[in-house]
Amino acid sequence: MQLNEHDGKTLFEESGVPTPKGLLLSPDDLTEGRRLELMSRLVGIPSPWMLKVQVLSGGRGKQGGIVSVDSLEELVTNAEGLFQMIVSDRKVPLLRIEQRADIAREFYLSLTLHREWGCPVLTIGRRGGVDVEAIGAEDPENLFIQKINPLAGLMDHHIRAAFFHLGLDRDAIKAFWPGFQTLVRNLWNCFLRNGLLLAEINPLVLTGDDRWLALDGKVEVDDNLADQRPELRRYERDLYFSDQECRARQAGLSYHRFGGRVGLMVNGAGLAMATMDLLTFSGLEPANFLDLGGGAGQKAMDAAMAILLDDPQVEAVLINLFGGILSCEKVAAALKNALGGRPPSKSVVVRLSGHGAEAGCALLADVPGNTLHVTDDLSQALAVLKTLVPSRTPVAEATGGSGSGLSTASFTGASSIPVAESLPRDRPFGLNASSQVLVQGLTGREGQRHAALMQEYGTLVVAGVTPFKGGENVLGLPVYSSVAAAVSKHRIDVSIIFVPAAVAADAILEAAQAGVPWIVCITEGIPQMDMLRVLKQLDGSPSRLVGPNTPGLIVPGEIKVGIMPGHIFTPGPVAVLSRSGTLTYETVHRLSAAGIGQSVCIGVGGDPYVGLGLTPCAELVIADPRTEAVLILGEIGGRAEEETAEHLRTMGWNGPILAFIAGRTAPEGKRLGHAGAILEKGGGGIQAKLDRLQAAGVTLCTNLDDIARLTGEALEIGRG
Repeated sequence: MQLNEHDGKTLFEESGVPTPKGLLLSPDDLTEGRRLELMSRLVGIPSPWMLKVQVLSGGRGKQGGIVSVDSLEELVTNAEGLFQMIVSDRKVPLLRIEQRADIAREFYLSLTLHREWGCPVLTIGRRGGVDVEAIGAEDPENLFIQKINPLAGLMDHHIRAAFFHLGLDRDAIKAFWPGFQTLVRNLWNCFLRNGLLLAEINPLVLTGDDRWLALDGKVEVDDNLADQRPELRRYERDLYFSDQECRARQAGLSYHRFGGRVGLMVNGAGLAMATMDLLTFSGLEPANFLDLGGGAGQKAMDAAMAILLDDPQVEAVLINLFGGILSCEKVAAALKNALGGRPPSKSVVVRLSGHGAEAGCALLADVPGNTLHVTDDLSQALAVLKTLVPSRTPVAEATGGSGSGLSTASFTGASSIPVAESLPRDRPFGLNASSQVLVQGLTGREGQRHAALMQEYGTLVVAGVTPFKGGENVLGLPVYSSVAAAVSKHRIDVSIIFVPAAVAADAILEAAQAGVPWIVCITEGIPQMDMLRVLKQLDGSPSRLVGPNTPGLIVPGEIKVGIMPGHIFTPGPVAVLSRSGTLTYETVHRLSAAGIGQSVCIGVGGDPYVGLGLTPCAELVIADPRTEAVLILGEIGGRAEEETAEHLRTMGWNGPILAFIAGRTAPEGKRLGHAGAILEKGGGGIQAKLDRLQAAGVTLCTNLDDIARLTGEALEIGRG
């Protein structure tokens, strides 16, 4: 959740971070009838003033969105002009008026969570302002970046090092140190208390009367913590978003609008991005990205259908669902109810696979009219869609090899990475048919449902844990009040966690404290700082954590620990590692249909901070003698996929590695203000990722239809 400058400064001020006095203006405040009220509100904020547009995008200063005014008349005239400005395709909705500061020096200061480093980061700059990135290019010593241990937190030495980096005169050091120390400490407390992902002050200024002042502020709040603490939602302003975005958010849907013609509803971000790529490469540009997530009740489905069918930009709708934790039957029932016995007003193509798909297709069979088309096959769904929406020129698919087009070459084993001489291949994966499973949260709805499905698969679920419910019996299983109590009565090889996000971090640590070897956390929505603390405490622990926000793991034919639809998996030689649950189901379904089985499948988790991650999981699966090939299902962003492939090569793995990267046609993601640009530089985008993968001898699958074919070819060549 991104805050505008005024709300960010309000949060700073409440936390003891000094900011200029200011107030928020709407267009109504400039009307004749409210001029006297405006004058009374300005008492205590002496002129001259700075008038600033309040938007959620950067670059407003360069666009003329910040002006200086000296009188009420100038204020009204300039404000009326600023309210007519268009920034990021939207008219400016709010302004902030604040006292103009007497600036002596400008600096840069930020706290942010760094995804790759897995810790909070404190950054200080001797110079700040709108061109702080350019300043860094001409003066590499300008910025000083410090990692912060998420358990120990901000220490005095961090603050001292930041302060002395500023290079203040010796005479000024003692005078300015107390105020700086208090400001940074208060900013850190604000960062922690409010679950911030970013707290940036640019510029941080010293005034002519020797005061520290946060002259501008960028703040982003972790949505996961805001879900647990509704008071943080007071900063969420609907006026920055379209009607569709507001309706989606209120219904708990993830929604992003694009410029195409096909409305897209999918469950799971990975499958959504892969489907978006398929549409774009077929000349059927997506109009939006609407993710139902793991659940789709009636409220969500009503909102989703209204958003898609009411949008004049949308010519047809594609609903692509692969049920895991989500039931296709439930979604079909909600869709049917949303239609209210009427045919859709626009053509809707529905593809249902996985959990509840057959029953879901049957439910939709009697929807009247000829505008609803139902299938269980994605290729068929796309073929139907092409008859409904005229295709335009397809977008060229991004390839590896710097545009060489060598994106679907069969496996050759070639790699520019030096490899080790030998690789142990005698360690079967650590979980099998005899492994015993504990369910944390067994008495809850999802815990019971998936425990039963795991039992049906043949998994040895032996007990459950729910605090204060010890002594109960669920599904014929004993329930204990703590993991320690369960471990004292049973041999527990793996614990699977189905508990609310607010207590999930503690549940992970409880299992680790009890010495459980494997921990699989299905829960999503855990605040990011909570997970950083968990991962730090697991350093050196014998417990292996998979997740959070994972579909779990499966050794086909032996054990399922998760929410995956077990019937689509078959024993075989391909290890599948994925950041997306629904993308895993889609891919495995295709592999199995082509007669290609799987040795192990692990969903590493879709959150920014997870347990084992791709590389440690890859090390485990290649040691299993059943694994002949590794398939990585990745997403745009980060470097995990290419680093994993390179690591396997350096370990001595000379077998096939295949990769499918979803989201290649997605717009560039949001950056966390200047801090994001500073700390995340050098990625190179999707092409750099594909080039590195190909350099490691990876077979790149450009679309879902390629995966089974190329995997089969790679296995044949590898065996030959």
